[in-house]
Amino acid sequence: MDKLRFFIGWDSREDIAYQVARRSLLRNASIPVDVSPIKLPELVERGLYTRDIDPLASTEFTYSRFLTPYLAGYEGWAVFVDCDFLFFGDAAELQDYMDPKYAVLCVQHDYKPKETTKMDGVPQSAYPRKNWSSFMLFNCAHPSTRTLTPEVVNRESGAYLHRMQWARDEEIGALPTGWNWLEGWYDKPEAGYPQAVHHTRGGPWFAEWQDVDYAAEWIAEAEACKAEGLAR
Repeated sequence: MDKLRFFIGWDSREDIAYQVARRSLLRNASIPVDVSPIKLPELVERGLYTRDIDPLASTEFTYSRFLTPYLAGYEGWAVFVDCDFLFFGDAAELQDYMDPKYAVLCVQHDYKPKETTKMDGVPQSAYPRKNWSSFMLFNCAHPSTRTLTPEVVNRESGAYLHRMQWARDEEIGALPTGWNWLEGWYDKPEAGYPQAVHHTRGGPWFAEWQDVDYAAEWIAEAEACKAEGLAR
C-alpha cells in the first residue's frame, strides 16, 4: 500500500485531543500515513450526514465514524480512531492483521464502565461490544463493509452500527489489546507502553481529568502541538 489511511474523529470541544492523536500517530509511524479528520459540519455541508441530533451521542462523530469506508472510496484498508487516543506504537504493525477474510478488526473489549459520566459530564452508558468501534481497522473493499453506505449510516440505529451487526461475527477480527488500551480499565504494563492509549473516561484536556494514566505523556505531546502551531 502507498499509505495507511487514518480517519480521526474530530469534535469542536476537543480539537487539542485530535491534534495530540494525530501528532503522536505520525511521530511513531515508520510507514507513510495519511490522516484526515472526520468533521461533522463538513459532512453535513456535503450532504453525506443527515441524521437528526441524538441527545445521547457523546461526540460529534458518534455515527459519522461509519462513513470511513465510503470516504476511503471502498478501497484498501483504513482506520477509524476516536480523538481521545495517544499513540506510542508504530502504525506499520497493523499491516500484520490485514487478513482479507475480515470486514473489520478491532480490540474486542469486555468493557463495563464503572462511572456514570465521562468527559465533560456526558452520561456513560453500557452496551454489548462497547468501545469496539472506537478503533476500527476496515477492509474497505469487503462486501459487508461496502454495505456501510451514507444511506445506511444515516438510517440505521446506533446498536446496528456500533455492535457491527452489518458484518457477520466471523468477519470481525481481533486486534491486540494494546491498540485500544482503555485507561482506567486495563492495568498498566510493567514495561513499555501500549500501542495506543484511549482516554475514554476523559483526558488531560479536561481540568477534572488531570490524574489519569499517561497524563504526563499526553501533556508533553499537547505542548509540542502548541509549540508547532497546531493548537492553541
